[in-house]
Amino acid sequence: MEVLNSFMTWIFKNRIGQIENFKKNPIQVQDTTFFELIEAGKNTEFGKEFDFASIKHYDDFARQVPILDYEGIKPYIDKTMKGTQNVLWNTDINWFAKSSGTTSSRSKYIPVSTESLEDCHYSGGKDMVSLYIANYPDSRLFAGKSLTIGGTLEKNPLNPQGSARAGDISAVIMQNLPIWAYFVRTPSLETALMSEWEAKIEKMARETMDEDVTCIAGVPTWTIVLMKRVLEIKKAKNILEVWPNLEVFFHGAVAFGPYRSLFKELIPSKKMRYVETYNASEGFFGIQDQPDSEELLLLLDYGIFYEFIPMEDWEKEDPTVVPLAGVEIGKNYALVISTNGGLWRYKIGDTVKFTSTKPYRFKITGRTKHFINAFGEEVIVENAEKAIQYAAEHTGATIVNFTAAPVYFDSSGSKGAHEWLIEFHKEPSDQMKFNELLDQHLREINSDYDAKRHKDLALIAPIIHPAPHGIFENWLAKKGKLGGQHKVPRLSNSREYLDEILSLTQKI
Repeated sequence: MEVLNSFMTWIFKNRIGQIENFKKNPIQVQDTTFFELIEAGKNTEFGKEFDFASIKHYDDFARQVPILDYEGIKPYIDKTMKGTQNVLWNTDINWFAKSSGTTSSRSKYIPVSTESLEDCHYSGGKDMVSLYIANYPDSRLFAGKSLTIGGTLEKNPLNPQGSARAGDISAVIMQNLPIWAYFVRTPSLETALMSEWEAKIEKMARETMDEDVTCIAGVPTWTIVLMKRVLEIKKAKNILEVWPNLEVFFHGAVAFGPYRSLFKELIPSKKMRYVETYNASEGFFGIQDQPDSEELLLLLDYGIFYEFIPMEDWEKEDPTVVPLAGVEIGKNYALVISTNGGLWRYKIGDTVKFTSTKPYRFKITGRTKHFINAFGEEVIVENAEKAIQYAAEHTGATIVNFTAAPVYFDSSGSKGAHEWLIEFHKEPSDQMKFNELLDQHLREINSDYDAKRHKDLALIAPIIHPAPHGIFENWLAKKGKLGGQHKVPRLSNSREYLDEILSLTQKI
């Protein structure tokens, strides 16, 4: 394996020059991507409808092509799923990434072309490793196995007799991996793509527990579940007793902050490294490229053209939209993408904030529909995650998951509040202190929340419920969303999710 480690390390180092190019020439690279996309799309049904052939500049594109949410692009996707090609993209679409669509019970299906698979998702995985090796040249990543926790695949629901298939983006990626990748990963593809998650975790634990695992890639929640099961079977105190050469966890889908303390318990090593990625069904957008910073590098030569809507304009009928050259540091933007999978000016639903423009680095701040703004407090997911992490660190607690929603004013004259449901892996040393610190830190980092909390003017102190173990998994299972990248909405102006999960706690 040492020879393989040296060879693979050398291969991945060769990509660094191309990464440096888009870091130094971001606007030129985006311009090239833009015109390549327009050329590829001009003879598709969508391209003809919006006259891509006449587009000579970005301003033409912005004027002729509407901003679309999923409902707006869905008719084109449905037509593709039913078997018609050349609708959104000029090459055949045989895969669809299934996204849970957390704002409704209906799943979303994102087209995955050969180009988006090869030039975006796979490029992201390669660059993730390239940047990691550049930062840690002593890495022995390829001396062992990479443990990947993927989703599941299913038939195309709109054309079950056809050849196209759908599933979590992780499952689509695994199904199409090059042959060499199977020699450096675990578990088997058959196990990785199992659909029944309880059985899958059990089989994954038993297949991987005797392997020499050097890295893990996956969603924090399911990684924790798997590691706990491995520890139970092996009767080990921590995961390093099982996988002594484990050196890195590549994670994404949810913010890692609230999970950090729990991972340090499970993997008690100062040498353990954690690298964040931003890989969604729609594309691979960012990688943590600096060892000493949690900022993500925006990936610019992946066949994705980026636009941004300032959050203050998000709900306007005709919002301001700017390309990459127009973004400002410190401003919250909703992300809009056009991709080599056939998404055109598509509102992905995520929000980001740039921390640098030389090169373009950013932080994910939340979802356009995942926030609480019932009383003008404008609490976004980033605020909530920082506050809960602060409270946990100062009370010795570790968090499994959480959700929060407003308690609205009622006719009795009662004031509003935020109600939280938090599943702890390790309870806080003092629950009241935890509650106070969460509220206090939220006030420190969000002036609008602080103003509403001033002397309990509009908001009283948050109502916080410790949740029974496994409650969020139970809720996801009940909704048919257990596994993959499905997750509980952390914040919502609606009480729908919170009330549903609270109702489950009363049955336990």
